[in-house]
Amino acid sequence: MKIILKILLCVLIITSPIYSNEIKVFDFTEVELSQLDVRKVRGAKNSTVYTVGSNENGNFLKAVADNAASGLGKEIKIDLNKTPYINITWKIEKDLSGIKENTKKGHDFAARVFAVKKIGATPLSNRAINYVFSSNNEIGFSSPSPYTKKSIDNVLASTKNNLNEWITVKANVKEDFKRFHDLNVNELDGLAIMSDTDNSKMTAIAYFQNIYFSEK
Repeated sequence: MKIILKILLCVLIITSPIYSNEIKVFDFTEVELSQLDVRKVRGAKNSTVYTVGSNENGNFLKAVADNAASGLGKEIKIDLNKTPYINITWKIEKDLSGIKENTKKGHDFAARVFAVKKIGATPLSNRAINYVFSSNNEIGFSSPSPYTKKSIDNVLASTKNNLNEWITVKANVKEDFKRFHDLNVNELDGLAIMSDTDNSKMTAIAYFQNIYFSEK
């Protein structure tokens, strides 16, 4: 897609710090959904449709991308020295089997969460780790975005292992910024959620729940 950093990451700027042993990022309520920054990817035919719901484990966000691409950004500052681990509970109901996700024509994911660090004076200087629920690659696979090396796709879950079932994954964001970008990052500046199918022209259905940062 057309330079994700320009579309999603430019809206994530430094805000007041939030410090504790566990940082909940999203509430997934109607009020919050109306306040999140929505950015459609340039050139995408449609916007991803995001709605909120709830189950026995709390609120969740449902994303339906039908030849669509748009993301939800939230400004939040996370102390990665105190809470370096991102935790994501998510589910893919309909995946994107058969595409080559590390190519421009196939660079779509049914579910992804961007961890964003502001580096310089302009939005395009930002760096990101793109934690993805892959439809085709194995857990542990990683590669730079085919559109920009400033964003790294890191597979935390795969529909090869878990299709249409809730799973929870964890990653050390501080270590990942060092490993993928060779950056010693002490504070994270924002997160973005996206489900996109603008390159493959397919349809994906995904759910996000209970995204938070923890000490371990």
